[in-house]
Amino acid sequence: MKKLFYSYFLLICLQLTAQTKGIFSSDPIINLENFDKQRVYFGYFLGFNSYDFKIDYINTPAADINVNATSGFNVGIVGDLRLFEYVNLRFEPGLYYAQRSLVYSGFTRKIDSEREIRSTYIDFPLLLKFSSKRTGNIRPFLVGGVSSTLNLASNAKSTDDNYQQRFRLRTWTQNYQLGFGIDLFLEYFKFSPSIRGVFGLNDELIRDNNPDSPWTGNIESMKTRGIFVNFTFH
Repeated sequence: MKKLFYSYFLLICLQLTAQTKGIFSSDPIINLENFDKQRVYFGYFLGFNSYDFKIDYINTPAADINVNATSGFNVGIVGDLRLFEYVNLRFEPGLYYAQRSLVYSGFTRKIDSEREIRSTYIDFPLLLKFSSKRTGNIRPFLVGGVSSTLNLASNAKSTDDNYQQRFRLRTWTQNYQLGFGIDLFLEYFKFSPSIRGVFGLNDELIRDNNPDSPWTGNIESMKTRGIFVNFTFH
């Protein structure tokens, strides 16, 4: 599935290379001049992510838990409602594949010291987009808002815990998101690359049944944080 995603993304990049020719010239031809005057429009996005955890401890540990993050990919749809000339309300439900691993110190066996966390998220963000004045075919913007996220790979209902090599996280989490990007008005569509940070608001960790567990006993809170790089097409 990843190979298919990256192949499709490469084809889009080749198409964009042809479309963006001349967009940054000093006197470009104005594309899609009335596009942003629409009351409602839709689109879709593809992108990449890197998820991490922010871990707070009850007592200062001898060594922190290391979080090793790998890049995942995103895909979703976009609904945009124009509120004012420079302000839009956006709903961007998406599917996010992510993988992280936690590495603990003090264990002699790898099966005890490492916990691999594979997550499949469905994210439901409600965002406000603040755009600058359009210059030629370019329009920078800021975006921010809140989201609720469903973790399809959650082990919340499992009675097993880390003593059975099962690391548990909650099914639903809440976050806030902040980012920036740029709208590029091409000949046939609008292309919007953006970078966004996501910051968890609530503790996601489900503690082990033993309160003195070496995996969860000293953790006060564990919250998601991550970076999204999205490429949106309207």
